[in-house]
Amino acid sequence: MRIGVVVDSTCDLPAAFFENRRIGILPITIQVDGQTLSDTRDPAETARFLSERVAERGHDAETAPYSVEQIREVFLSRLVLEHDFVFCLTVTSTRSPIFANATQASFAILKDYKAARAAANVTGPFLLRVIDTQNLFAAQGVTAVEAVRMAETGESPAKIRERLEYLAQNTYGYVIPRDLYYVRARAQKKGDRSVSWVSAALGTALDVKPLLHCYRGETRPVAKLRGFEHAAEKLLGYAAERVRAGLLTPTLCLSYGGDLAELEALPGYAGLMQVCAEAGVEAFASPMSITGMVNLGAGALALGFAAPEHTPAF
Repeated sequence: MRIGVVVDSTCDLPAAFFENRRIGILPITIQVDGQTLSDTRDPAETARFLSERVAERGHDAETAPYSVEQIREVFLSRLVLEHDFVFCLTVTSTRSPIFANATQASFAILKDYKAARAAANVTGPFLLRVIDTQNLFAAQGVTAVEAVRMAETGESPAKIRERLEYLAQNTYGYVIPRDLYYVRARAQKKGDRSVSWVSAALGTALDVKPLLHCYRGETRPVAKLRGFEHAAEKLLGYAAERVRAGLLTPTLCLSYGGDLAELEALPGYAGLMQVCAEAGVEAFASPMSITGMVNLGAGALALGFAAPEHTPAF
């Protein structure tokens, strides 16, 4: 059985991984300052987004994920011909309509695929499962890597589905933004009043960075740390502790809203990489998606892993 994996463009993994594993991507359209960008995780487009300093104005952007009809068209024009079973893994449904759109599109896809396959002389049934990863950015990559690994080792769709749904319940995502004013402006643009002007001003004046945690679809701050590098060092050190304690998959994902050389230079990064190597955990470091930078600002750090249930402590 030909099993495929599709993610939305907010899923942070290296470009080579997407290409080598032929992972499908549901793009997100971004409009800012009269420009229209398509976030397809194209490295050249991401580099242009950064070099032209569009990220600094991204809090005014309008974002539009693929509609139900667009998702239906992607599947019927290509994916139902290339695969017999597709896992569509989406950003948490509490922060985006992508899961709802993909779920609605799946009904039409499963109804209409037979004609598309017959016209292309492709025999046999086609099946589709949409899974809410209940996380975002780098943490989304954890389920995608596991889906690919299990498909490549010949596991059945039933076992893959069960495993991915379990991991979605046990993946821990973390984010550190650099600019609280930016995050506040972006939140207000989306109607989210969770970052007040006072907290943004105070945090900027004192160089306090919130450490945000996403777990089972709920996003909340778990710490306030002085200085971005110090906050990054605490997060990377904490991740090393969790790796030593044992993860549920041999995978850790990181993303950064800028040049990866800056990520690699952060205090604690080299130590985390060494711990991962010693524990047999594969670390995937990638540029953050354009959509991620629109929501968090340039220079943000994201990290994710799957682990037994625990209470984050910083």
